[in-house]
Formats: sequence, structure tokens, C-alpha cells
Amino acid sequence: MGLLDTIRAVLGTNAEADATRDADPEDLFGMSTAYLTMEADLGFESMGRAALCFSGVDSTDFAETVGDVETILRAGEEETGTTFDVREDSHGWEWVVLRDDDPEDLVTSVHFAADEFRERGYGSRLLAAVFGFERADGGDRAYWIYSFRRGAYYPFAPGRDRERNQRLEFKLESVLDGELDVEDDESYWYPMWPDSDGGHPWE
Repeated sequence: MGLLDTIRAVLGTNAEADATRDADPEDLFGMSTAYLTMEADLGFESMGRAALCFSGVDSTDFAETVGDVETILRAGEEETGTTFDVREDSHGWEWVVLRDDDPEDLVTSVHFAADEFRERGYGSRLLAAVFGFERADGGDRAYWIYSFRRGAYYPFAPGRDRERNQRLEFKLESVLDGELDVEDDESYWYPMWPDSDGGHPWE
């Protein structure tokens, strides 16, 4: 199994048998309180960015669905100030990347986008939602990743030289488990490395 096949298996496109339950975009709202715990108990603030990762389909209907997602987010931009762009990474995954200093607006926008995909019949194409955090002193970064195939969150704390900060990941799990539905099988805590050092998973 190649690297890309492994990624797809873990995140969901080849993992039908591994699904623990149907993912529900409503699960994303757990992050609306979790970001407060991240700041108060762990010293991590929202970096003002979140993203929705999906696997595209070469069809007119899917292209129209992505267009509808953009329309919904553009309408919300006027009300909340949440900006966004749609991009493709080096793996061929597509991303809706959102920016807003208000973490609750980010959660709401990711939910709107995910729900539109599901309503249009493309819920199975959703791979992950990613919420970014960083220490106020500019130190460690951490991400909470929601796997749509597994219907659960898991932490990802990238360190230097593509080494994971597993100590931090386990700390995040211990503090947030219960507030978030955290994946209990660590083999599904897949690291979503950025294309470049210091980048984000969606870059």
C-alpha cells in the first residue's frame, strides 16, 4: 500500500469497514466550547484558521456543489467577516480554508460547508475538519482534526523535522476527552503534515 493509499484508508475514502458510526456535522459544534478549554487549561489560543478537507469528484454536479458551498460562505462573510478560499494540495485533496479571529464563527462556517456537502449527497467525500491552535508565546502549534469517517476528533501536534509531539498530543487528549468525542484508537491519529516546514495541513 502506497503512502497516498494509506492516507486515504485512515481518513476515510477506503475505510468503509472501519467506520465506527455515521459522522454528523453537528459534532463540529463540540469545538465551540473546546477552544475555551484549550485557552484556559492549556494556554493555547485559536490561530484564527480552520479548514474542511474533501476528496473531489470529476462531475458537473460536484463542481456545482462546491460552488454552492462558496456561495453560502460568501453570504456569511458579510455577516461574520469570515474569509475563505478553496485550494488543492499536493495530494490532490481539496480544502476550504477559513480565517476569522472568532473561533465560534470558524466552527459555524465549517459546519455550514460540511452540511451542504452532506445535503447534496456528497457526505462520503468529506475527509476531515481541522482547527488550528498555538501557544500565546508563539511556541507550539496543535490541531484538532475531526475525521468524518470515524466520527471522532484526534489531536495532532507537529514538531520539528516532521516529528510529532506525542507528549502534547496525549495531554490534549487527557484534557479534552469527554468534552470532545476523541478517537480511542491511536492508529487513526493520522498526522496531516503540511507540504512545507512551518506550514499548516492545508498548505
